[in-house]
Amino acid sequence: MDVKAIREAFPILNQEVNGHPLVYLDSAATSQKPVQVIEAVANYYKEINSNVHRGVHTLGTRATDAYEGARDKVRKFINASSIEEIIFTRGTTTAINTVAASYGRTNLKAGDEIVISYMEHHSNIIPWQQVAKSTGATLKYLPLEEDGSISVEQARATINSNTKIVAIMYVSNVLGSINPVKEIAAIAHQNGAIMLVDGAQSTPHMKVDVQDLDCDFYAFSGHKMCAPTGIGVLYGKKHLLENMEPIEFGGEMIDFVDLQDSTWKELPWKFEGGTPIIAGAVGLGAAIDFLTEIGMDNIEKHEHEIANYALEQLSTVKGVTIYGPKHRAGLVTFNVEDVHPHDVATVLDVEGIAVRAGHHCAQPLMRWLKVSATARASFYLYNTKEDVDAFVRGLLKTKEYFSDVY
Repeated sequence: MDVKAIREAFPILNQEVNGHPLVYLDSAATSQKPVQVIEAVANYYKEINSNVHRGVHTLGTRATDAYEGARDKVRKFINASSIEEIIFTRGTTTAINTVAASYGRTNLKAGDEIVISYMEHHSNIIPWQQVAKSTGATLKYLPLEEDGSISVEQARATINSNTKIVAIMYVSNVLGSINPVKEIAAIAHQNGAIMLVDGAQSTPHMKVDVQDLDCDFYAFSGHKMCAPTGIGVLYGKKHLLENMEPIEFGGEMIDFVDLQDSTWKELPWKFEGGTPIIAGAVGLGAAIDFLTEIGMDNIEKHEHEIANYALEQLSTVKGVTIYGPKHRAGLVTFNVEDVHPHDVATVLDVEGIAVRAGHHCAQPLMRWLKVSATARASFYLYNTKEDVDAFVRGLLKTKEYFSDVY
């Protein structure tokens, strides 16, 4: 994998921030965009901009072909069995909310249980809280191991015959934990429950096969995998989606409208009310082409090497606490002794290094860790060991600066 050549595809990386070369270590929040994606979106607007599914004119046909072509690229990328199982959404949050509002509110009742974990992103907590309140179901939390991982044994002990929905993230945006979602899905099915996987942090970084995972729903966002913001995907097994009602109503998703009643289009369009995110889908398709050409196995291997190198280098810096298991995805979440993570991020920014600081939309996990906030460096296909070296030098300067201040 030629990382130098890959970096040349990302124009934003060729700049200085505060007088230093940009070191972008915040891809878990959003990835940067290669020129191939930028040009695909620009060309859509320059050459074929039109609404889809409606017009019979040439531009309308071209736009529809591009939009539906992107859907098929998604299908192949995650190995869904049919384009009917691929719903375009605004992102992971909208995808999870769709399942919670449509499937959850219809199929849950008092006494039923929803199982999630302490490490979940707020987008995979709050929708289930609201469903539990409206249906009388109980929200249960899967315990974490001491290192922040999820064990199959704990899943087996927590999921039971009362469990109707299990919703777990594949990769933690804080701990980097790679969760055994395939095994958890099997346990859920053995107990008559369905399984939703939050794939926001896994889809950009590793090969995903929804049929092999045997999950019932899978949600992810484009902007974390080199695509534009505002586009995401909900995968759902066809038989489940067919029996779910849409939650947005209006144009595009209807078949026939009468004065008092209406009927819906077939899958996947019944869940895509209004003018869809056409340019975003085109950009997502281009991002999939870009990632596929590089190879998801190559990307995963590269990120593991960078993350392991970062862990090794950070272990040499006194006063740094690292959170999460040893085997992890490509991110490192940490705190520096006696320095608030926001201060860490601010000083690093002065050095041109972009990291994340805060609760990372995971406040229950912060309480489990017994901290109010952490800092996070997250890596992607364009990061190098030189980026890690700059990051560690920045941390040493941060420690030196605050030791002088205090």
